[in-house]
Amino acid sequence: MAIARVLVVDDNEAIRISLATILEQHGFEVTCAGDVTEALKFISSEKYDVLLSDLHMPGAGDGLTVVSAMRHANPDAVTLILSSFPEMSAAANAILMQTDEILVKPMNVLDLIDAITQRLAKGPQHRRKVESLATILVRTAEDSIADWYEGVEKEDILMEVPMSRESRCKHLPQLFRDLERRLQAFEPLGTKELKSESASNHGLERRRQGYTAAMMVEESRIFQVTIFHTLQKNLGSIDFSVLLLGVMTIADEVDSQLSQAMKSYIAESVQDALPV
Repeated sequence: MAIARVLVVDDNEAIRISLATILEQHGFEVTCAGDVTEALKFISSEKYDVLLSDLHMPGAGDGLTVVSAMRHANPDAVTLILSSFPEMSAAANAILMQTDEILVKPMNVLDLIDAITQRLAKGPQHRRKVESLATILVRTAEDSIADWYEGVEKEDILMEVPMSRESRCKHLPQLFRDLERRLQAFEPLGTKELKSESASNHGLERRRQGYTAAMMVEESRIFQVTIFHTLQKNLGSIDFSVLLLGVMTIADEVDSQLSQAMKSYIAESVQDALPV
């Protein structure tokens, strides 16, 4: 099998050297370019199997010029964009220009190699599968729950209350279903929240398990961070025309669920404080 040739384009020299070293260690032949002009020269004179380009070099969306050039010069090349935090318009344009995937920095080395290997096996993707936020959340729910639990384990304050993984994660499957329902309702922002019996029960259960109010807030914060990381990892399949509204809807629903949980938590606390 022929060695795959990779063109790495990034204006950060340290990143270029690091990527080149990693790729060469995994059997790729690597050429590096430090700016758009240099990249265009390589593209016009050489043939590459993979383009791995930064999105901003230094201007916003400069990497799209490189992608466009590669698509015209070598339509069979796999094109991958790297970005620390893609602007929505730039990411949408990258998809329209048939970039095969958007990879978010910093990226695990093995994930990067796996992404390149998989794309090479499949060949360039001229059409992308676009998913709704609801579909993505449902599809990735199991992995997100695992990520959330890993985040919780790192918080000493939460781990002060001992319980099994099953007990700690018990409320999450229904929370994902509620998020899916809320996203699919397409209600305007500010619409009165959907009532969740599960959220109310969660508040009661956490109080009986020994959580403080601060612990419940921290647990919810970790959940929001987990969800947004999940969406970031799936930028390549998101419909950007509804992304902002979807993100705000998710944040509103998670806050609403926390509010409902806290109401039942506080109500039982007050009830217990009343004289018998």
